[in-house]
Amino acid sequence: MTHLSVEMLAADATEPITSAGHAQLGIAVLAGIAVIVLLITKFKLHAFLSLIIGSLVLGAVAGAPLDKAITSFSSGLGSTVAGTGILIALGAILGKLLADSGGADQIVDTILAKASGRVMPWAMVLIAGIVGLPIFFEVGIVLLIPVVLLVVKRGNFSLMRIGIPALAGLSVMHGLIPPHPGPLAAIAALDANLGVTLALGVVVAIPTAIVAGPLFSRYAARWVDIRPPENMVPERASGELDKRPGFGITVATVLLPVVMMLAKALVDVVVDDKGTTVQRVFDVVGSPLIALLTAVVVGMFTLGRSAGFTKGRIATTVEKSLAPIAGVLLIVGAGGGFKQTLVDAGVGQMILELSKDWNISTLLLAWLIAVAIRLATGSATVATISAAGLVAPLTADMSTTHTALLVLAVGAGSLFFSHVNDAGFWMVKEYFGMNVGQTLKTWSLMETLISVVGIVCVLLLSLVL
Repeated sequence: MTHLSVEMLAADATEPITSAGHAQLGIAVLAGIAVIVLLITKFKLHAFLSLIIGSLVLGAVAGAPLDKAITSFSSGLGSTVAGTGILIALGAILGKLLADSGGADQIVDTILAKASGRVMPWAMVLIAGIVGLPIFFEVGIVLLIPVVLLVVKRGNFSLMRIGIPALAGLSVMHGLIPPHPGPLAAIAALDANLGVTLALGVVVAIPTAIVAGPLFSRYAARWVDIRPPENMVPERASGELDKRPGFGITVATVLLPVVMMLAKALVDVVVDDKGTTVQRVFDVVGSPLIALLTAVVVGMFTLGRSAGFTKGRIATTVEKSLAPIAGVLLIVGAGGGFKQTLVDAGVGQMILELSKDWNISTLLLAWLIAVAIRLATGSATVATISAAGLVAPLTADMSTTHTALLVLAVGAGSLFFSHVNDAGFWMVKEYFGMNVGQTLKTWSLMETLISVVGIVCVLLLSLVL
């Protein structure tokens, strides 16, 4: 791996850096992040291009030869896309099959049919958690908003009482649970165990979603009492279908990759001899690639064929699922390139050296770094990838459990206070027909609650694990 440094003659980033080097590196990091923020917010440049330019600025200000900066960025982009790109694509295919087959509608309708008025907010957070597991946050919003508006209208509920739990369930999944892009990239950057991270992520996600969803929605409904906009109810995906997959088989398909990855984690804990056949089998079965690929292939039958899709219709669904994620893949890849530029410049080592005398938890430090980048860039994924790269050297002496908790700390920080530089802010504002002030009092505060409750849960777990 090529190393950048403050000196024109590149030195190994693992070598101690002088105080002058620390100062220059600190300025380089601030300059790189400032350029990214300015380009995204002021000039409305796509995050992919902004991250490329910001990485080059970081390298230049750090005093590294430009060709070294380019090499670092390219290698980081390549390794990130190679590690997470295929998983993002498989997740997108599974999500599209779930939506187009009517499987998502089946989950929603089944749960809502059994939920009374008082438990409806709890039903919504459960629905969002299940539906949001294999799909991106933005897709989840598009899928669930019609349901939210329909429930509010038919049951005469407060829009916030039903909408906030749905948004909380989706957001928690997006920030904390693989196979979402941010958590996957952080797991790769920190070399964390995916199964352990997934298991602990579920433990953190449940209380976090409850507090930021059903509980907070009571107060949000008092602060913002509005009716759902009539023109925002699109047609449901299953409206044109003659049949759709059953509830049980749909849920089983969605949870299949999770079960496979958790099974690997369980075997890792139970089996002492790491070279046994059982261990090797579950290493394959529980790998993210095999788990998601299996779910996609199974979903073609349990979701696609159950909805009456022909082979051609399934092929079309798969093809259409890949186009919308091009931007996500490029941003995630460029975020990985920026992360690698940070690492090769020695920024991670600098943080390690500066923080060794600080009386602050590594988990809290990671959360604060992610919060700062999230507030600046507006992107949870960029915040996750960048923060993970910065704190990666701190994992050297960490246990498997605490490395997984570090991933979750970064993920929680990446969700802090969504505001006007976040695309999700504007999606929620428009779908719910709110003004900026109302969106800040509901959506933005909900995101902050998720972030704070998430890091509190992570810190509590670190005391007992």
